[in-house]
Amino acid sequence: MGILKGLKILDFSTLLPGPFASMMLADMGADIIKIESPDREDFLKHIEPKDGDVSATFAHLNRSKRSLALNLKLEESKEIIYKLIQDYDIVIEQFRPGVMDKLGIGYEKLKEINSKIIFCSITGYGQTGPLRNKAGHDINYLSIAGIPGYSFRKNQVPVPAGIQVADIAGGSMPAVIGILAAVYHRDKTGVGQHIDISLTDVSFSLNAMYGPGYLVGKEEPMEESLLLNGGTFYDYYETKDHRYFSVGSLEPKFQELLCELIGDKNLLKLSGSERQEDQQSFKEILVQTFKQKTFDEWLITLGDKFDGCVEPVLSFSEAVNHPQIKARELVVSVPKQQGGAQNQIAFPIKFSNNLPEYRFTGVQTGEHSKDIMEEFGFKPETIQSFTQKGVFGTKKNKVVPL
Repeated sequence: MGILKGLKILDFSTLLPGPFASMMLADMGADIIKIESPDREDFLKHIEPKDGDVSATFAHLNRSKRSLALNLKLEESKEIIYKLIQDYDIVIEQFRPGVMDKLGIGYEKLKEINSKIIFCSITGYGQTGPLRNKAGHDINYLSIAGIPGYSFRKNQVPVPAGIQVADIAGGSMPAVIGILAAVYHRDKTGVGQHIDISLTDVSFSLNAMYGPGYLVGKEEPMEESLLLNGGTFYDYYETKDHRYFSVGSLEPKFQELLCELIGDKNLLKLSGSERQEDQQSFKEILVQTFKQKTFDEWLITLGDKFDGCVEPVLSFSEAVNHPQIKARELVVSVPKQQGGAQNQIAFPIKFSNNLPEYRFTGVQTGEHSKDIMEEFGFKPETIQSFTQKGVFGTKKNKVVPL
């Protein structure tokens, strides 16, 4: 049984931050109904490759969630939401500030129907401030938070990260934390609340290592000058065949192992020095040393027993097949509702008493509309009337589930 069994959530979000958050909650056993627009396609549905009619990315992010297609501009859709919210009393939404209010399903309105509602809004810049209504993406939120300003090489441009840091670390993760904290508080007090998650706010808080130094001593964090951004030998090093290894041997005991690895323990006087010149000298020695062997030769040299914080930079396909990733069972087979299964990235948190739940992969928009309507007691004639009015979509949009 999932550790969050009993939590019931309406998820109005699209793209990455909200869906990743609700996926984690679903993996832990929460019951998620995904409210999807029949007239607006989610960008993630078009990311290749596809498995049938659903992209692998969309199927992953929306696993275990039932889909209800609703045209939120119609009054009948509000009627449906008002009924659902009496039971599904947690909301995740990702519209710009004020949109849910305009649709008649904002926090204040839903609180009138269910005073215990927990309403989580995930936006780029938050519900207040001069940028609150401005569009943005992951790269923009990180920029405003000051992170790319010292996360690049000297005389080079900042490089976009391969993962969406602001979306997931700045949006999804704090949303899950905030929702669970609000549930805990509600269980004690009976009081729900509105949670305001700003991707920029949380990204700004990620400046935890060097931000405090500026706030206290006005020390501006600069590119390639700090302990962890290339200012020391803590860095990536190219091999003879143009692959890379990461070296993170910061502590003295690891520095000693690293110096033994490259054949000269006397280099400790450079690796442990606080002088920028010494660090650069040691880095250059590492640069030349790693170029003397191929990637595979370094793997053999390091073996399984070297414990000095040196690891290969893997491609994703190599990571999937790494013994550590396999041992932790981070790839799982998730059943598809129409039969068969799909490999997906697993829920990463290990509980001693509760296993994650993988009920089914993400489905087409409106896949469960009829079942949900019947579950909440809507009569057949009402469902038929809603269908005719386009509440669940139109033939033009190919989303007529009923």
